[in-house]
Amino acid sequence: MDVATKLVELRQKHETLQQNYGVLQEENGRLKEVVEQFMQEILLLRDKRFGRKADVLPTGQQDLDLDLVFDEAEVTAAAEQQEEITVTAYTRKKRGRKPLPADLTRVEHIIDIDEADKQCGCGEYRQVIGEEVSEKLAIIPEFVYVQKTIRLMYACRNCEGSGDEEKPAVIVAPAPPAIIPKGIATPSLLATVFTNKFMDHLPYYRQEKRFKRLDISISRQNMSNWQVKSYQVIKPLIRLLESELHRGSVMQMDETTLQVLGEPNRLDTQKSYMWLARGGPPEHPVVRYRYFPTRSAEPAKELLKDFSGYLQTDGYETYVTVLKDRKDIIHVGCWAHARRYYTDAAKTMKKTGSAHEAVKWIARLYKHEKKLRAELDHGELTLDEFSAARKAAVEPDLDKFKAWLETKKKHLLPSSLTGKAVNYTLNQWDKLIRYLENPYLTPDNNAAERSIKPFVVSRKNWLFSGSPDGAESSCGLFSLIETAKENNLNPQVYLYHIFENAPCISSPEDWEALLPWNVSLPKFLDAEYIRKGVSPHLPQ
Repeated sequence: MDVATKLVELRQKHETLQQNYGVLQEENGRLKEVVEQFMQEILLLRDKRFGRKADVLPTGQQDLDLDLVFDEAEVTAAAEQQEEITVTAYTRKKRGRKPLPADLTRVEHIIDIDEADKQCGCGEYRQVIGEEVSEKLAIIPEFVYVQKTIRLMYACRNCEGSGDEEKPAVIVAPAPPAIIPKGIATPSLLATVFTNKFMDHLPYYRQEKRFKRLDISISRQNMSNWQVKSYQVIKPLIRLLESELHRGSVMQMDETTLQVLGEPNRLDTQKSYMWLARGGPPEHPVVRYRYFPTRSAEPAKELLKDFSGYLQTDGYETYVTVLKDRKDIIHVGCWAHARRYYTDAAKTMKKTGSAHEAVKWIARLYKHEKKLRAELDHGELTLDEFSAARKAAVEPDLDKFKAWLETKKKHLLPSSLTGKAVNYTLNQWDKLIRYLENPYLTPDNNAAERSIKPFVVSRKNWLFSGSPDGAESSCGLFSLIETAKENNLNPQVYLYHIFENAPCISSPEDWEALLPWNVSLPKFLDAEYIRKGVSPHLPQ
C-alpha cells in the first residue's frame, strides 16, 4: 500500500472519529441533563418526604435582594443620594400569658387569713384594704344528662270515652318534633358528635370509646346513621347555601381525593374526589363541598352551571376544558401555585439562582397586596381606589418580571425544575395577572385551599367514607361547618341551632332564617343556652 492511499484511509478514520466524538459529546451532554433532572427530582422527593411543607426557600438562601436583580443601577444611584435613615420605633410585646376570656363563668375561691392574725398587736382588728387576684382555668368533663320527656295521658274515668266517640278514649300529649324521631339523639348530642368528627377530626370509632368511658353505649354505626338521617332533613338548607354560592362575582375551586366504599360499578380501591367551591357575596362567604366519583369535567360543570363571574383555580386543565364554551366566566390563575414550582426548584439547589430570584419577586406582589388590602380593610381606600392603586403598584413589576422570564427561558433547560417553573408561569401569564381586574380577587387560590384543608386532615384520621350516602352527607356537614367559620360563628352552636329548629320548619322562609348570616348565636354551647331552648329544669 502506497503512502497516498494510507493518508486517505487515515483522513477517513480521523473524520469518522471526529464525528463519533461529536455524537458522544452530544450524548454525554444529554445524559448529564438526565442525571441532573433525576438528581433534582430525588432531592425534591426527599424534601417532600422529610422537609418542611411550607413553600419557603431553604435556610441560608433567603437573603437575595430582588431590587439588585431588576433595578441595580437605580438602586445604586438612590443609595448614593440617601443621606438620612429613619428607623421605625420598636414596640416591645407585653410579656406574660393572655387574660382568660371575660365571658367565661368565674367561680370565686376567697382565701382569708387566720383569725389570730386579724388582731393587731395594738389591740385593734385589721381591716381589709385590698386583695390579690389570680385566675386559673378549670375544666369539668363533658356534662351529660338524660333529657327525659314525659307525655301526659288523659282519659275519662266516668264514661271511658263512650261519651265522645269522635275522639280516642285515651289522649296523649303530642311528641315534640325531633330531627331523628324515636331515637336518643338530641340536637346537642348531634352537634357535639359532628363537631368532633368534622371540625376536630375525631373518627366515630374514637368517639365510641369516649362514650364508653362515660359508661354510655353509642356505636359508630349509630353515629353514622345519625349523620345520614340528619343530612336528609337539612337538605333544603344545603340547597340554599349552594344558590347563595353563585350570587357572588368571584368563585374559587379546588379538589382532592377521597376513597368511598360501595360505589356502584366501581372497586373500593378506586379514587373518588371531593370538590370544593368557595364564593357567595363578599359580606357572607359560602363554602360548598361536593362529592363526585371522578375528576373529569362534569363535576366542575355541575358546580358552575348557575355561576357567572371570575373563577380562580390552579392550573388543572379540566377547568380550561369546562370554561372553553363559558364566555360568562373569566378564568383567573393562582400565584401560589406558580411560586410552588420555584420553591421546589430552589430546594434542589446548593446556591441561589434563578428560582430564588423568581420567588423573591413574587413576594413583591404579596407585599403590595398586604399593604393595600390593610388600607382597604381600615377604610382608608374605597374599592375603586384600591383597584387603581394595586394596578399602579403591580403592573410595572409584572412587565419587568415577564421580560426576565422570557430571557431566562432561552437559557434554561425545559426539563429542569426551574425551566418547568418558567414555562408554567409564562403559559399561565394571562390568567395570573387577571386578579388585578376585580378588587375581591387575591393573587392566589389559598382561601379555597384553607377551606379544603380541614377535610384533608380529617381524611388522615378516618381514611375513607363507608358509602356514597355517607360521603354526600359528609359534604353537607363540612359545608355548614366551614361556612359557619367563614361567617364568624361557632360551628357547634350553629349546628345545634339548626338541629333544634329544622324539625319545626314549614316554609322556605324558615329555612332562609337558618342561614349563617341570618342568625344571632352565643359564642359557646353551654348549659344556660340549652336550658333556655329545651329544658328550663336543666340542673345548675
